[in-house]
Amino acid sequence: MTFTIPIDNGDAVKNAEADSQRTLYPYVTGTSIVAIKYKDGVLMASDMGGSYGSTLRYKNIERVKAIGKHSLLGASGEISDFQEILRYLDELILNDNMWDDGNSLGPKEVHNYLTRVMYNRRNKFNPLWNTLVLGGIKNGESYLGMVSMIGVSFEDNHIATGFGNHLARPILRDEWHADLSFEDGVKLLEKCMRVLLYRDRSAINKFQKYIETVQIAKITEEGVTVSQPYSLKTFWEFQAFHNPTAGAEGSW
Repeated sequence: MTFTIPIDNGDAVKNAEADSQRTLYPYVTGTSIVAIKYKDGVLMASDMGGSYGSTLRYKNIERVKAIGKHSLLGASGEISDFQEILRYLDELILNDNMWDDGNSLGPKEVHNYLTRVMYNRRNKFNPLWNTLVLGGIKNGESYLGMVSMIGVSFEDNHIATGFGNHLARPILRDEWHADLSFEDGVKLLEKCMRVLLYRDRSAINKFQKYIETVQIAKITEEGVTVSQPYSLKTFWEFQAFHNPTAGAEGSW
């Protein structure tokens, strides 16, 4: 949804459709991103759903992308705004490569850039409706940070966005440790994504692993590896699933 801002053009106020517009509410959105550091780098996981309001309209949207040589970006929120952010980053990486000085932007620099972009757009009352997770590794040092749609940012050893911030972070706090192997890290991400699949109506059982339809992705000193989408094994015979409102106060 957009609205037109009247612009004073000297003698008259114009209201043409070509004038400045603002996104008032996101249309097609993606849900949680879950990311962790492990002993060789960073792992990031997302599902591949795109929700049009409450309708799970799209089932093949990749929300984790490699950025340059050292970084990996995942996004919750409005898909079109994520595409705009990727366009910004393509220009950033291209300009960096044009210097041809043997150096390249690391994950910390990209994270700082995204923080400034999100805060700048927020101050213009035209935010990009995304929560971003930026992971990477450079010179043997792993990095993981996030930035919200209003420019709030932080670094941590594990990060989850959306419902994952409420449902996956407790699991990560209990089970994450710095010496996680790749296999144990993937199992931990899959456990988090399975809980989100059970509890988040916007999640679908198709995932992407950016080592993350779940997908998982991985980034190490050797580069980025993104898994093919795959489904998790699930179990739906828990008693609470048969009658979820039984005993609930004020339930129908």
